[in-house]
Amino acid sequence: MKRNSYAAIALLLGLLSSQIIATIQVYLSNAHLYRSVTVILESGYLPIPNQVIMSRLHDFGPAFFGGIFFTVTVGAGISILTLCMVWGWDRLFNRKKIILGVFFLFWLVCCAGVNVNGFYPIVTSYFIVVPAVVSIAAVKLMPVETVQRVWLHRAILFLPVVILALLWTSIMDKDLYGDIRDNILLSNPVGIKINDFYYDYTLYPAEVFKTQDQKILKTCNLESIQTASLSVSLERTLRNYDYLTVGTYEDTDLKIMEKGSTLIFKNGDRTILRTAAKDFFSRPKSMLKEFSIKTDGHAFFRQFTALSILLGFPLALYIIVYALFSLAGILYYDVRKAAVIASILCLIIGIAFVVPMYFAKGDEIDRNNVGTAIKSHQWQERVRSLRVIDRDKIEIADFPGYEAMLSGYHIPERYWLARALGVSRRPETYGDLLKLLDDPQPTVVCKAFEALGRRGDRRAIPEILQRFKRSDHWYKQLYAYRALRTLGWKQARSM
Repeated sequence: MKRNSYAAIALLLGLLSSQIIATIQVYLSNAHLYRSVTVILESGYLPIPNQVIMSRLHDFGPAFFGGIFFTVTVGAGISILTLCMVWGWDRLFNRKKIILGVFFLFWLVCCAGVNVNGFYPIVTSYFIVVPAVVSIAAVKLMPVETVQRVWLHRAILFLPVVILALLWTSIMDKDLYGDIRDNILLSNPVGIKINDFYYDYTLYPAEVFKTQDQKILKTCNLESIQTASLSVSLERTLRNYDYLTVGTYEDTDLKIMEKGSTLIFKNGDRTILRTAAKDFFSRPKSMLKEFSIKTDGHAFFRQFTALSILLGFPLALYIIVYALFSLAGILYYDVRKAAVIASILCLIIGIAFVVPMYFAKGDEIDRNNVGTAIKSHQWQERVRSLRVIDRDKIEIADFPGYEAMLSGYHIPERYWLARALGVSRRPETYGDLLKLLDDPQPTVVCKAFEALGRRGDRRAIPEILQRFKRSDHWYKQLYAYRALRTLGWKQARSM
């Protein structure tokens, strides 16, 4: 039993320790965001998240559920890496101390990468605490090899992982995550719940490691600018890039000081850039981009997280499911047979998730056949036609009967309808987009807001502002704000 479950137990302990760290990390980030948004609101600007969401930033729930994102990505990635290292150290290198030193050096390099642009104790703790917990658990639980293991048996256990990796790699493209959403998540009640959970909680952890460029709103302090005309010009220019002047708030994202003809850009106590005022005004976008890059303290952490999404999470899920099947199989078979059966079942389940992705691709629809495909009885065919309309910027109003999709049962269909309406320029389709803003699915509403921005019709600004202010969903607010900015709306003090 221990042979088939020790990896899962060690992995779960690693995930648990990661969840504790992640919850603390997201809670502190939420508290910082609350202070920043409060200052923005008090300065007379439109805050995002709005006041409805602000009240939740001090709650435990968003911190805990938001922390799950880091647990199943970074936590899973570190735990899997540690398990591989411990297994190799024990099974392949007979626990040689020099190999242990190499592994220790690897985690030391990771800690250095995390802190290359400043010291980040919470992020560092992932790369210290999680490997320590997993290593201790794995060493204590790993059974001693009493007999020579048959390599064929080992190959059978690992073969499903290789096969599934090859299958998923074969369908990887820029639309992979969208295809997973449309054909796996939004095609069943459980998947819809997971998708809703994503939209409810992932913006909280996202705030943890955003660059300045990636933040929607940034705070700026210009109190040290003595020249009145320069201060006015800076405030106006910075507002174009959503840097909002908030007075003497000590924790601003950007503080600009004037020294002769030189502007000094600071982040906290650190001086980031020095430039002449005329140089900044001649290329503000590139200067602020440079400022963002030089203040980015989470580049390594973001890259590790992205890699963990692709590798850490799937492998962690496989190990846990494999352990559950193995433990159930032991009730009826010996340990080896149970392990093989568990591997086969994991392979079957993995293939079951891949198959819909292959069918979803379907045959490419020629734009001349869109009119026929959009009336198909198969929702996948209708979605493919909407994709062509969106891609080729075809006028959807030229296909009578599309209005029935507004209340269609299938969420991906309404999602892609919103995108298709975004390239329409007919006045009558504007009202259809407004209807989709009331859709029960946040996925659809977000795309409807984005579509309003893509249409370029500025009469949508009052409607979007009204909905933004009363919205209780952060993701919807995010897309609404982006639509406003796309339409040329800019922040202005209301007092």
